[in-house]
Amino acid sequence: MSISNAEIAAVFADIAEMLRLKKDNIFKIRAYEKVARSINELTEPVEWLVAEGRLKEIPGAGEAITKKITELVNTGKLAFYEKLKAEFPERTHSGSVSGPL
Repeated sequence: MSISNAEIAAVFADIAEMLRLKKDNIFKIRAYEKVARSINELTEPVEWLVAEGRLKEIPGAGEAITKKITELVNTGKLAFYEKLKAEFPERTHSGSVSGPL
């Protein structure tokens, strides 16, 4: 199971968008946006950072987000993301992680 940095960044950008629609905490929204941008700018695969226990090196990646990145890299899915998507059935989703940003 391999997932690209762009795919991971797209998931976190989409989470930020849905949290914005829910009128969630702005700081939480900005954290997801920041980590999405940071992941897009990385020069090495996030998978390597997970394997080496170096996720904290990603700007904006706190404890909760590093757990989500690890889950996404290790399983190819993110339960939090799936739950959020279910709250917005009217939105069009690609159905997989590899959707547009």
